[in-house]
Parts: sequence; structure tokens; C-alpha cells
Amino acid sequence: MLEAELLQKLGSYIFQRPDELLRVLRNATLLKFGVPLAALRWAAVRGAANGRGGKGMPRDIALEAVPPGVRVGMSVELMGTPLRVSALVFVERVELGPEALLLELRVTEAQLSLLGVSESPLAALIRSGALDLGKVGNLVAVMPRRPPFLIEAKGDRIVLDLKRHPAFSSERLEKALSLITPLVSVKGVATDSEHLDLEFDVLRSGLSGAVDAWKKSLRLPWQVKP
Repeated sequence: MLEAELLQKLGSYIFQRPDELLRVLRNATLLKFGVPLAALRWAAVRGAANGRGGKGMPRDIALEAVPPGVRVGMSVELMGTPLRVSALVFVERVELGPEALLLELRVTEAQLSLLGVSESPLAALIRSGALDLGKVGNLVAVMPRRPPFLIEAKGDRIVLDLKRHPAFSSERLEKALSLITPLVSVKGVATDSEHLDLEFDVLRSGLSGAVDAWKKSLRLPWQVKP
């Protein structure tokens, strides 16, 4: 299983770098949790090798920290055109809850390069240099067959609602989020040279707000007023 292998690799990584334990303890006092980028790279490679991405999904994923953002590179096939895509991505806003899992991204320094020979209209546009890669959101907004979890794209900003992705839309996950997010939620995401750090916010709506949210989540059918 990929998850078991990932945990094993994380254990080995921490054993070889004992300073990571000190970093974990220091981050805990700051309500942060860091994931080594090396672990994310390994998971991306293993996921692709195991066929988890499926046909037409990104391959050869590369991650490089450019604090506070991350440079992402991948090989994809878009509109019948094999491409190598890279961009610098910043997470501007995170909103987690049972109703929505929103990520607002700012995308800069986008680059597209053709992989092999293609005579598609998109390949012709790339060769002509007519695409404005400084405003990736505008290009994404006019993509055919946009995924349902891509809810907004304009300028250099893209907003995703992962709740609309099948992998995140289960009733069990919704119930878990309704219980967890009133207590703790993700406030920000940023990188340093080797880690992706999640910054948490505790009791954002106060204790009374958390209790009210739990009561609503745990309300039994006969407790709901008509």
C-alpha cells in the first residue's frame, strides 16, 4: 500500500535527520505541521508508477520549494497535445469545512513546452507565442471540459473546491470535517527550503461557536425541527 510505504519512508527520513524531531516540536508550539517535500516527491512518483493517476493524468511530477510557494512541473496531455507544464504556485487562501474545501491559488511564471511533434491547434498557439502565460487563470477559464472542482479562474488566480472532486465528496469525510473544523482548521500553507508547512487555527469561531457546530453536526433526525 502506498500509504504504508509513505509512512515507512517518513520514519526513515526522520531517523536519518534527527533535527526533524526538533522542528516538529518547535512547529507544534506555533500550531504548524511540516511535510518534507522529499516525501511528497516520492509519493507523486510512486503514485504515478502504480497507475493511480490513470490515463491522461499528470506524469513526471516535480516539486521545488520557492518560499513561500512551490514550483510544480508535470507532463500532461491537453487537447490532444503532449506538454511539459511548470509554474510557481502560492496558496493564498484555504477554507475547510463540511460544505466546501476551497483552495485559492496564485499561479505565476508559467511555462509550456511541447513534448514531441504535434499539429494540434494548441501546439500551433504555443509555437506562435500567442498565449499569455502571465494570466494563466484566463486561459484555464476558457478550457473545454473544465473539471467541476475548478470553480473560478481569472488573471493569475485559480480557485478549487475539492469537495466537488469524487475523492473528497464522501459522507464520511463530510461528517469528519463537520466535527474537526470547528476545533481546528488550516489557516495557511507555505514552504521553506525543504518542507511544505500547514499553519493551523484553533477555535476560530470560539468555544461557543465550536459547540454549536458540533450540536448541529451530531443532531439526530428526530431533533431536527420541521
